[in-house]
Amino acid sequence: MKNILIVGAGKGIGLKSAELLRNENLYTISRTSTKELEDLDTEFFQLDVAKDDLGNLSLPPELHGLVFCPGSINLRPFNRLTEEDFQADFQQNFLGAVRIIQKCLPALKKSKSASIVLFSTVAAKLGMPFHTSIAASKGAIEGFAKSLAAELAASNVRVNVIAPSLTDTELAAQLLSTEEKRFASAKRHPLQRIGSAEDMAQMVEFLLSEKSSWMTGQIIGIDGGLGTIKL
Repeated sequence: MKNILIVGAGKGIGLKSAELLRNENLYTISRTSTKELEDLDTEFFQLDVAKDDLGNLSLPPELHGLVFCPGSINLRPFNRLTEEDFQADFQQNFLGAVRIIQKCLPALKKSKSASIVLFSTVAAKLGMPFHTSIAASKGAIEGFAKSLAAELAASNVRVNVIAPSLTDTELAAQLLSTEEKRFASAKRHPLQRIGSAEDMAQMVEFLLSEKSSWMTGQIIGIDGGLGTIKL
């Protein structure tokens, strides 16, 4: 049984990942507790890794997996974004990951076979209007992950990134609030549908498993073909 930490496990992709991995020894972090997460009976910590003190976070001496799921969808024209907007997205999407990885790194190295899974967005690869802030912070994740993967390869700690397109979660609820919006979003993707939390969670499960033991430094598009196919 592996010791796995999931950050952002209260809902969406993080919760679905916890559900798929419920037979492992799970440690979970979320800013809010949810009944669904409580029902999984994980070792739960309620905090914000981007802002709160991590000094008292009690984790096992060995960690085999770390999944960082927090994200934001701050879609506005560039001229309506403030410096504070960019800083907030950067803090949540990037610096939160930096802080928790630094906290967990000794335990990850001690396992001698660990996997770190981070999240980006298709918008970091494919230029999309109104995505400047989110693409900037997630682009930082991609560059960070590749360099970290190189640095940790000798310790057999793998680092990979999942880059989704629009996924049907609570975070995207406003963008999918009507049937018309859902239909239009689906039609933008070559596979003609919106992604699900389970689509992403299944890739998380794979990247934490030995089936992906020869993969590191990869940016994996789970995006219905949007990032690579033009119809």
